[in-house]
Amino acid sequence: MKEFTAACVQIAVTPNDVQANVDKGIAWLEKAVSEYEAELVVFPETVTTSFVTGLDAEELWDLVDEAPGRITRDVQAAARSLGVHVVWPSYQRGPERGVIYNSAILIGPDGEIVGIYDKTHPFPLERRDCGGWVTVGNHADVYETALGSIGMIVCYDGDFPELSRLLAVKGAEIIVRPSALLRSFDIWHITNAARAYDNHVYVVATNSVGPDAGDNYYFGHSMIVNPIAWRLAQARGGEEIIAAKLDPDPLRYVTWGSKSLQIFDHLEDRNLELYKGILKEARCRFELGRHIPRKGE
Repeated sequence: MKEFTAACVQIAVTPNDVQANVDKGIAWLEKAVSEYEAELVVFPETVTTSFVTGLDAEELWDLVDEAPGRITRDVQAAARSLGVHVVWPSYQRGPERGVIYNSAILIGPDGEIVGIYDKTHPFPLERRDCGGWVTVGNHADVYETALGSIGMIVCYDGDFPELSRLLAVKGAEIIVRPSALLRSFDIWHITNAARAYDNHVYVVATNSVGPDAGDNYYFGHSMIVNPIAWRLAQARGGEEIIAAKLDPDPLRYVTWGSKSLQIFDHLEDRNLELYKGILKEARCRFELGRHIPRKGE
């Protein structure tokens, strides 16, 4: 990993107006590069449409596109013109009408798509097998770039330590987390900080702001967290950009402002033998206020 500046672009979107949101995203991308000298720019979850669209899976499939395609074409050209890495999240068409993925698309400074991550833990209300519109993704990869090794997760994925750990084991140095998170700031902060600290990675987490088509209102507060769980940058509740320089040697000292050397490695110190029983189905022992059944239950 090299030293570079990462930025979160926290903007409100126009629900279901893909081209308007692409155009707005490009304008803010240009601002992130010109004013912050950002080399990695991360946008919020489903930035082309908003999270809740009010559309069923078939209607949403008709609205969006594949990647590369209409949802990425102009952003790819802007990334190439600016020479910047971009994480551009969008609903994306699957192979058949009605198959929709909630995706994070990593675009390189040459304008080419480096990799696409499809959300592997959709929120219950968005899962198609729970009556929603999103098909569950089935892969989580780490992408080698000129900046460093980048893994991607999306919003609710950040509640699952196993996923970020998988990316860290695969070599991630930076995990990006585009989100449309509606729960409390405390949960947002805790999960971002924990995933960074657990795995000795940077977390660049961009949250949505403003309303969606379902009258939900997102609170923003995007953040960039370093591998010792310190917030390097923190947004507020409106449209803005935050940025921070990521140090390629972030684990020399155990905490911010200290000269006490870091002497532990969470990945190396894992007790692998103990974890063999984790890969089995389970359910919380406490009753939920509302359980959303999946197909077949």
